[in-house]
Amino acid sequence: MQSYDSLIEALDGLKKKGYTYDFNLKENSIVCDELKQVLTPKELIIHEIHRFESMSDVDDESIIYALETIDGKKGTMIDAYGAYAGSLSSEMIDKLRFK
Repeated sequence: MQSYDSLIEALDGLKKKGYTYDFNLKENSIVCDELKQVLTPKELIIHEIHRFESMSDVDDESIIYALETIDGKKGTMIDAYGAYAGSLSSEMIDKLRFK
């Protein structure tokens, strides 16, 4: 897995690898407005996870996920680290956890 120095660099690199759709975390599902899909954890494969921390503010952390749906659509999802920690199902937390 390639390593990136910044969130922007990761987005550019992943886009070049074919991760073109934009996914968003919504409580216990992941949504892609472009595809008009609402996905459960079982409908996703996470290929890469990259975590970024701000050098000036330890509370400024982001994670970018490189995702693929079970029907082959690839995209990225950006999340502020821990933003939804209290409101996600255990299934979603397990899916998004660093392994």
